[in-house]
Amino acid sequence: MITKVDRLELVRRWKHEIAHAGYVPLQRSDVDDQLADCLEHVLGELACPDRAGEARQAGADLVPLHFTSPAMLSRSLKLLALELPELLPEVAPERLFGVLGEFAAGFAGKLREKTVDEQEVVLKHAVGHTRQVGDEALRASRARFDAVFDSAALGVALAGTNGVITEANPALGAMFGRDPGELVGVLITDLADQRWRAGVTGALAELAAGAEDRAALDVRYTLPDDSELWTRISPALVRDAQGEPDYLVLLYEDITHRHLLQEQFRRQAVQDPLTGLANRTQLESCLHAALTPVYPGRRVGLCLFDLDGFKAVNDSLGHRSGNGLLREVARRLRVLAAPDSAVVARTSGDEFAVVIPDSIDATAVIDLVERLLAEITRPIRIGQHELTASASVGIVEREVVGTDADALLRDADITLYRAKRDGRALWVLYDPERNAREHENFRLSAALPAALQSNELFVEYEPVLDVPGGSVIAAAATVRWDHPELGELGAERFAGLAEETGLLTRLGGWTLEQAGEHAARWVGELGRSAPLVAVTLSARHCREPDLVREVRDVLARTGLPAESLVLCLPESALFDHQGDPVDTLEIFAELGIRLFVHEFGSRYTRVDRLRDLPLAGVRLDGPFLSGLADPGGADPLSEHLVSSAVGAARLLELPVLAAGVEHERQAARLVELGVSMIQGPYVGDRLSAGEIGGFVTGRG
Repeated sequence: MITKVDRLELVRRWKHEIAHAGYVPLQRSDVDDQLADCLEHVLGELACPDRAGEARQAGADLVPLHFTSPAMLSRSLKLLALELPELLPEVAPERLFGVLGEFAAGFAGKLREKTVDEQEVVLKHAVGHTRQVGDEALRASRARFDAVFDSAALGVALAGTNGVITEANPALGAMFGRDPGELVGVLITDLADQRWRAGVTGALAELAAGAEDRAALDVRYTLPDDSELWTRISPALVRDAQGEPDYLVLLYEDITHRHLLQEQFRRQAVQDPLTGLANRTQLESCLHAALTPVYPGRRVGLCLFDLDGFKAVNDSLGHRSGNGLLREVARRLRVLAAPDSAVVARTSGDEFAVVIPDSIDATAVIDLVERLLAEITRPIRIGQHELTASASVGIVEREVVGTDADALLRDADITLYRAKRDGRALWVLYDPERNAREHENFRLSAALPAALQSNELFVEYEPVLDVPGGSVIAAAATVRWDHPELGELGAERFAGLAEETGLLTRLGGWTLEQAGEHAARWVGELGRSAPLVAVTLSARHCREPDLVREVRDVLARTGLPAESLVLCLPESALFDHQGDPVDTLEIFAELGIRLFVHEFGSRYTRVDRLRDLPLAGVRLDGPFLSGLADPGGADPLSEHLVSSAVGAARLLELPVLAAGVEHERQAARLVELGVSMIQGPYVGDRLSAGEIGGFVTGRG
């Protein structure tokens, strides 16, 4: 949103640029208003695609103010192209350049119309008048015509209906870099470049036949010095006294400057300004062309490259070095992909796409990708630094029939995500089954915030049995999702997605609140027999600076005694980056909250680090627990791992809770090894908050 102050300042600077272009009468009272109106039209079309045509009209409205200098147009466009991206950062560059191109086209069209009308009226009047006067008047009229003919700013040629030039004025000679006399006797069509000759021939033929009285067309020429000339030709037919075609008057307007400027804007609309590669808009056009089934069995390949660790380059060496790295990677991709007729595009900050039309098969595409990766990883010299880049790549290769650009991009995106998640610096080929699962994961990720607000999530509890006493001493909270399409989902299905999307902390806070309310109700109903409530926190949630305040607020709002709350924390959350215990542990312990370490024994644990921490116990999780349920006897490795973990806990003088216990054999062996608490299907099914009271009473 551009403020009123920004608008006024932009109009002021616009006037300044126009003054430098040589426009003198800037003191007219309506100039500011006219420029402000033009700016509003441009901004309006940028803000709302439904207002198409306003920018073109804005350009045209400048001409009646006599803003007719090419330098004025150039300065105006450069100013707008420089200022508007900063004032409207939300507008895509390709859209901005497209609208500015329309602005330039409106100006050029109106100026051409004005110039051609004025010159043609004068010339046709002068030529026609020579036929209607006597000798003396004829000489005077001819003199006036010669004066206009020789001094005209536009190039002017007279030609027979056969298209051969009979007269050419100095402006036309200067335009073509030749003496005007050299153009006499030249066929008009022969001046144009080969590609444009057919259009000139057709227009002149219609005039010569009398079917039309005037025409207009843009034509390109290559001059003797190999430079490029663009002109707007406006040929008009002059008829004789009987109304029959007599000869032609042709006006040539040099539009090279405007054409190149418009071409620059058109190119910028489809080109990445940093690397010169195609941008996302051009990529989509290339995909649509590559997906056209011009012959049976046509195939296409799409590869998305994402540079690994690019942010570290920007953060450590600065954006100039980062931009240099991107430009060099882009250059290498373009050069190496060209022999395969592949199109390379930059789709976002450090992401590139390679489209391979008419691919042979997946093997050929993979071969190209491996060559591209090898080229990317060659050292890159940026200033005083030698950098080494790597990239992750998602590859899709298939027949064009049955797919479209959106599906191709979506599948490549998901495949790239898998490549980055699986370790980076590697390529991954599209797998329909795995991508279907990933696509479902993305759907779940997108739906999770709304599910939290619409009460699709709920908390159930797994009873925790104190083996020596035979009583239920706690209930472990577990979050479930009643998905409208997929049915009931366990936390293991969406907890990882919540962490990737940054929702895990919010989900953990919600679980704390729900569990606190439920446990406070148990205390009110069961008194001293009420079970503790155990809530597992993620490492990310534990790192939240407001965690202590959040827990205190939950206890205060729900009325739950702190002694009734058990927090299960990952080992990584117990220490800061220097390896010192976090202050949170002492604060929770002082409040009376019991702290357990979960997934204890699943990885190498430095027992000495845990020795002096205010812990109340440890929880064993993991697949090795199921090895104790083998009917043929406990798996030796599983038993060794469990025994080691229990032994470490014994050295710390901490009780051990085993989760996921399914069978009596498994429970018995765990107790023999020193486990004192168990939870899982063997103890009982998951229960709602309302069912916990009855279950505890029944076990008692």
